[in-house]
Amino acid sequence: MPNIKVFSGNSHPDLAVRIADRLGIELGKVTSKKFSNQETSVEIGESVRGEDVYIVQSGCGEVNDNLMELLIMINACKIASAARVTAVLPCYPYARQDKKDKSRAPISAKLVANMLSVAGADHIITMDLHASQIQGFFDIPVDNLYAEPAVLKWIRENIIEWKNCTIVSPDAGGAKRVTSIADRLGVEFALIHKERKKANEVSSMVLVGDVKDRIAILVDDMADTCGTICHAAEKLQEAGATKVYAICTHGIFSGPASNRINESLFEAVVVTNTIPQEEKMKKSPKIRCVDVSMMLAEAIRRTHNGESVSYLFSNVPM
Repeated sequence: MPNIKVFSGNSHPDLAVRIADRLGIELGKVTSKKFSNQETSVEIGESVRGEDVYIVQSGCGEVNDNLMELLIMINACKIASAARVTAVLPCYPYARQDKKDKSRAPISAKLVANMLSVAGADHIITMDLHASQIQGFFDIPVDNLYAEPAVLKWIRENIIEWKNCTIVSPDAGGAKRVTSIADRLGVEFALIHKERKKANEVSSMVLVGDVKDRIAILVDDMADTCGTICHAAEKLQEAGATKVYAICTHGIFSGPASNRINESLFEAVVVTNTIPQEEKMKKSPKIRCVDVSMMLAEAIRRTHNGESVSYLFSNVPM
């Protein structure tokens, strides 16, 4: 593929390598270091003049440092005369701060969108945004890919009795996501209504739907401390579910998440590699990882060639 360069930030180099391998190109040379006062310094190690540049950086780990590194890399490529710079954000940082839900609350997802645009990004590729309206925070094109095709493939290949399952949303906000998956599998869906006392702490849960004598598959966009999904798994078992699985696109797994998963009722907690999972999989044998690098690589290839990416909304590239 001529006139294309893929660079990787420090947040998830393994995913960037997989994407470059899939595209059949070498990762671009970039040197990133920190000065003694913790300022980030980035040096692009090859010419990008007139090139179509893609920078892979996920919103995980040291989120603020990785975001700043991405902004500097975008700006470095832009002022080095790159024809177009695309930020590939498998997991969008600050996505949960997408609305003004209380007095004096910031809308940080919009702030990140502004920063990316001002740095010089011409296009954004991301996956399973926490709220799809985040696309509207940008004045540049945003391709929001879905992990759904990869999730469906995993369910069909790994859950033998998948035809006798119920897809469950752990909150009302994910109802659209689970109905789409349930429709494509031809199975029932249910949802759990939850009330929060404060962030990361749920006070009560009510199951709406039937899971008795069925396999329950909880589907969400991200799992952070895992308090909600572990609490939901107990609720589903009480309601008569025979087995409980969880499938989340972004496995953040911060704080006590690994211990909670180990002690939980889940058969497996399935996540994608939008965030690095090697260390977390060592801590918990229940965590399984689905590779989505081929979807991101195909989105890059199609964008570079001016093709439609809508094929990826319902298919996993071979």
